[in-house]
Amino acid sequence: MNKRFDNIIIILNEPRYPENIGASARCLKNMGFSKLRIVNPLNWNQKNILKMATHEASDIIYDSKIFNSLEEAVKDLHLLAGTTARIGRKRRPTHTPRTIATKLLSYSPDVKVGVLFGSEKWGLGNKEIGLCDWIVTIPTSNFSSLNLAQSVMILCYEIMLASQKVTIEIYRPRLATVREKEGMFAHLQQTFEAIGLYEKQTPAYWLQNARRFFKNKELTAKDVKMVRGFLRQILWAVKHG
Repeated sequence: MNKRFDNIIIILNEPRYPENIGASARCLKNMGFSKLRIVNPLNWNQKNILKMATHEASDIIYDSKIFNSLEEAVKDLHLLAGTTARIGRKRRPTHTPRTIATKLLSYSPDVKVGVLFGSEKWGLGNKEIGLCDWIVTIPTSNFSSLNLAQSVMILCYEIMLASQKVTIEIYRPRLATVREKEGMFAHLQQTFEAIGLYEKQTPAYWLQNARRFFKNKELTAKDVKMVRGFLRQILWAVKHG
């Protein structure tokens, strides 16, 4: 396994077919990755999974971590890239596998980064996309639907290729984890309610725009702490008139 990929975690969200889980593990092994997380698999048929993974990638399956919810699976990560074929005016700008690969590799080994893949049937919905710092779309020709393992292979290949060129930075301030950022968004919602911001627009409108604003920034743990400090003062002032 490639030591440079120890902090890069591949996450399969609600995969439907055990064969795709096994094939994805084989892709990780081919490209030098070892960290696999699986969220709420529909059918955990280990025999079929291992058959597709082959003996060479069976260790990735045995070492994989299974979670009941995506929030639990990503809460310790600092940055998350989500893959989707759905793009549009209301979705954030997207990266290609090649551009995101260089970005992911620019972080030091103590920054945990995740690459998230949606289920074969639904992909990633708005809720899952909301957890992501970046959106990745794989360019295709006339037919955009890719097999799960194909998508995993393309992303892993581009990261492996980029790793031959990129020099990892030695130091960066500690980035906020997904759990810390979600705590900040919950705090924002509480503050929006307290100051009556929802009278003219729906809660979803303000929260979506707040997420879009902050997700365009690489928030450090210190940034999140500072924002929440402001929010506490606002809530105190509202409560005490």
